[in-house]
Amino acid sequence: MTFVQVDRDLYRKVVGRYASGIAIVTTVDEGVDHAMTVNSFTSVSLDPLLALFCAEKIARFHDSVLKAGVWGVSVLPEDAEETSRFFARRGRPLEGQLADHPHHRGFLGVPLLDNAIATLECRTTGAHDGGDHTIILGTVEHVGTPRDGEPLLYHEGRYRRL
Repeated sequence: MTFVQVDRDLYRKVVGRYASGIAIVTTVDEGVDHAMTVNSFTSVSLDPLLALFCAEKIARFHDSVLKAGVWGVSVLPEDAEETSRFFARRGRPLEGQLADHPHHRGFLGVPLLDNAIATLECRTTGAHDGGDHTIILGTVEHVGTPRDGEPLLYHEGRYRRL
């Protein structure tokens, strides 16, 4: 094994070898729905039930989710690559961004995608500095498995399937 000086590009290449699931995190701020693709979602604790995701500080989603204090997670199925790409695109219109993506309101009022293979609804309990991102920690208040299916994965800069 060879060890070299770490730079941003090498770091991205190395951590890209860790396969991750893809989810859409949503919130609603002053009546406006916000959504963002993440692969930085993870379970944290079973007692209490905690989960986290990371939001880039310059993303418009960042301030909205912190202000709202609640958020939803829709784990994407393997056939939802286009959905993932859409919600990862910077500069997409904010108004009506969920119009072409069937969804429903969860118990906390956040949008959850109908095609998700798993959903969670969380209430923010902490926000921690993570460099150019904020690590957003939340108590899991509701979960669901709306349908069966295999997950969409991300590995080495590409979408993958099991």
